[in-house]
This record gives sequence, C-alpha cells and structure tokens, in this order.
Amino acid sequence: MNTVLITGCSSGYGLETALHFHRLGWNVIATMRTPRAGLLPDTDRMRLLALDVTDPDSIARTVRDAGPIDVLVNNAGIGVVGAFEATDMRTVRDVFDTNTFGTMAMCQAVIPQMRERRSGAIVNVTSSVTLASMPLAAAYTGSKTAVEGFSGSLAHELGAFGVRVKLVEPGYGPGTRFTENGSERMQGLIPEAYGAYAQPIFAAFAQPQAITYPQDVADAVWRAATDVSDQLHFPAGADAVALAGPR
Repeated sequence: MNTVLITGCSSGYGLETALHFHRLGWNVIATMRTPRAGLLPDTDRMRLLALDVTDPDSIARTVRDAGPIDVLVNNAGIGVVGAFEATDMRTVRDVFDTNTFGTMAMCQAVIPQMRERRSGAIVNVTSSVTLASMPLAAAYTGSKTAVEGFSGSLAHELGAFGVRVKLVEPGYGPGTRFTENGSERMQGLIPEAYGAYAQPIFAAFAQPQAITYPQDVADAVWRAATDVSDQLHFPAGADAVALAGPR
C-alpha cells in the first residue's frame, strides 16, 4: 500500500488532500505545525505528525518517523497581501522560508530514499499567480514562482532515477485560511497612498468570477501523484485551467 506525506494539513487544500488520499485507500501521513485531535479520521491508515517546514530538526524527525514515503506533497504555505514597498524584508523572508525554502528542504529530505528505490513522486503546490501575476502579492508571487523553476529543474535531474516531480497550480480559493493565517503579517501593508488602487482589487477578491475548491486541488494532486507521463503542470480549478491555456 502506498504512503503519502502531505504538509500543511490543518485546513483547506492540505486537509482535503489528506482526506482524498485516505478515501482512495492510501496510507496518509498528515502534517501540520500544531496537530489537532479530531481533525482527521482515526484509522490505522491516517497518521498525524507535527512538522515545521522551516525547522531542519523538525523535518528530519518527521521524515524519520514517517518511514518509507512514496509521494511527498509540499502544500504548506503562508500568504501576504499588500503593497510591496510597505512589506518589510523580515516578512518577505518569512514567506520565502515557508513557501520556497521549506519546499526545497522537504524535497532534499526525501530524495535520498526515493532515489535509492528508483521510484516515488514529489508534488509541489504553487498557485495560479505563477500563471498570471496579480497585484498586491509580489512577495507571495515571487516565492511560488521560485518553486516553479526549482521543480522544473528538479524534474530533469530526478527523472534519471525514476522519481517524478509535478506542480499543482490552484486558482483563487476563498475557502482556505490564506488571509486569516496571514492577517498579522498583513497589518499596515496597504498605506494610504494605495487606498484607491487597492479598493477595487479587494472588491474583486470578495466576489470572484471563479472559485477553486479544496476538492479541485485534491483531485489535481491525486492526478499529479499518480501520473507517469512527463507532464509537469497540473492547474487546479476552472480559473487556473483557463489561465494556463493549452500546454
């Protein structure tokens, strides 16, 4: 039976992806910074482990405790919305530490076992902002775009060892905790000079023309994880699919 380790399972896309793989009969290792009892089914195929992807010791401990991993899903991420000129570099580094370097560190931790077995898949979850950039999200867009380039290169070098690397690109999903989890980082990031510019943008966020639901992302992650072709990109949600266009 295959085993998948998924980061960032406390809500939204990660939580639904863990449930989806579990429903399909996989062993699931669901991880989050602070595990919460009752969040996921209590079965012998579902394990809940604490993981901070910015902490090397936490990564090493979790990968060791997980045992053999067939699929790694790098879903953990944080967001920040605001004018870049008002975003201090500490906040920018926090975003990159989780979204970019956390993804890279998790890959580095599981690659040796996959390479030795000459099998496995790594699925990195990015965002539709890599398909069409959006305003007031420069730091977040940069962190996710870096993962896209990293994944494309990694796919080439690991392909020689039978290890597949895939990208899942979700569209806009107001059902996630993207804004709630980043509210403290976003304080003061819309200075007065940007007020008139930001107002219609936030109005559009509040009433999106298309929504990406957690199940859309779970389905895309499943397809990516089980795909044996050379396809790298898997847009998730009608809006992301439209932005991606023909590949």
